[in-house]
Amino acid sequence: MKKRMGMAAVLCVFILVLTIGAVYKKGESELVLNDNVEGWRIYADKPVTLDWYVNFSWFAMPWGGNLVSDTITEETGVNINFITPSGSEEEKMNALMAADSLPDILTLGVEDSAVHKMIKNDMVYALNELGEKYDMYFFRVTNPDIRSWFTQEDGNIYCYPNSAITPKDFEENDNIHADQNFLVRKDIYEAIGRPDMTTQEGFYKAVKRAVEMFPEINGKPLIPIGANVFDSEGCTSFDDCLMNFLAVPYEKDGAFYDRYTDGEYISWLKFFRRLSKEGYLSDDIFVDQRTQIAEKLEEGRYFCMLYENTDMINQQKYIYARNPESVYIAVDGPKNSRGDDYRLPCSGINGWTVTMISKNCKHPGRAIAFLDYLMSERGQMLMYLGVEGETYDVIDGRPVVRKEVRELLNTNHWEYDKIYGADNAYWMLQNKMMQLKWQQELIEPVMQLWQWTYPYVIYNGQYDSLLPTSSRFMNVSSKITELWSETLPLLLLADTEESFDKILQDFIEKREAWGFTDLQAENTKLMEIAEKKLGIK
Repeated sequence: MKKRMGMAAVLCVFILVLTIGAVYKKGESELVLNDNVEGWRIYADKPVTLDWYVNFSWFAMPWGGNLVSDTITEETGVNINFITPSGSEEEKMNALMAADSLPDILTLGVEDSAVHKMIKNDMVYALNELGEKYDMYFFRVTNPDIRSWFTQEDGNIYCYPNSAITPKDFEENDNIHADQNFLVRKDIYEAIGRPDMTTQEGFYKAVKRAVEMFPEINGKPLIPIGANVFDSEGCTSFDDCLMNFLAVPYEKDGAFYDRYTDGEYISWLKFFRRLSKEGYLSDDIFVDQRTQIAEKLEEGRYFCMLYENTDMINQQKYIYARNPESVYIAVDGPKNSRGDDYRLPCSGINGWTVTMISKNCKHPGRAIAFLDYLMSERGQMLMYLGVEGETYDVIDGRPVVRKEVRELLNTNHWEYDKIYGADNAYWMLQNKMMQLKWQQELIEPVMQLWQWTYPYVIYNGQYDSLLPTSSRFMNVSSKITELWSETLPLLLLADTEESFDKILQDFIEKREAWGFTDLQAENTKLMEIAEKKLGIK
């Protein structure tokens, strides 16, 4: 009997060893075969530092020293060394690729051509292959629809987005907001009589009156019309955002539409040229970077602007704490001559940025397991709300941020980031749809900006980033985008309408010579494929 029990025990131990061996092996070859097993738990006792390149010069959030990043490092064993460009993002990425010195992890704008170059040149890992080799949990924490969307012709997925919304997400949620608003400074807007700014005549009168009544803000000149950064792609305030407010379509008669020469859009660009000629477009807006824009928003120096609400929430909270009457509010802005409703897109399936793992990464297993942790419910809750018992408590089954933490978040976001680092300070893999179920009560000025957009939100993921896959069309698209970035400020600063027309015609002729017509045909094909893939008729 004892012999049988001894043999049984040996057999059990043998089976246990085999089971453990099937779950993971020692060293960098660790392998998690079960998607219920969280890879980061197996790696947690082996400290490692990963370099994470974020291709945005304005990103300055450090890793370490705050509650969230310290907790993540403690739980995963991973410390992060953030790297950001000090100047041109495009130049920095080109230099990194040319020198074959890509850091371990990279986050770039989803439309950045470097994303496709890295994939084409075999410079980044296929995330699905890393998941299969090191951490099957990847397939549990990622959305199968998003994986399918980002899967390349070779069957692999090389990047994963943040803030992505699928058509299914859009259909199932009625509280998805758009990021784009027409903003006015509340006290100035009310002082000039809350004018109608949907027409060019009304807009002109409002701006003129605002400057007359409020030439300075705390001793500094009022900036009549603010704008987003003018960069290598143009300026969203004066192209994409303005087009959406004017309800310029993305497609007409089944073909991809040329929004940049739409008559309604050109009419408003000419109107802004007129405002520029009369001194209502400040020189600042053509040169300011995001840091300067944030400072001027916080000072309340803009009267009005087409802008992304997600990019000014911190400044809005600061203003609200200082003087609620001087916050920015969303009101009806430019409309087309027909008075059509705005068509404001929410995030599409492409999201905003994508994250990739470089083949220079010496610890790819750790990297994929770390990204899986951040994409998991545990990681998302931590990055959004912080740590239970320190930043929030669970009350009646729902997380509720503590009063003193919420007050700091709403009055001094810089100090909040320094102490806690939650509220998506680390946004690179933020999952908006997952975080909706924990959404906290918004303070009034933020809630107003979001709720204003609800009637106008549309899903246009089928048009997101229709970047051609062939080298020829990628090159044409890149050249035209760069040409537009050079052309837009020239149009707004043109001395006369005749000069404006000449500049626009030069733009049209140059892009046509480069192959614009063929590019539009290619974009129509890509649009049709996207609509079919997303189930959109």
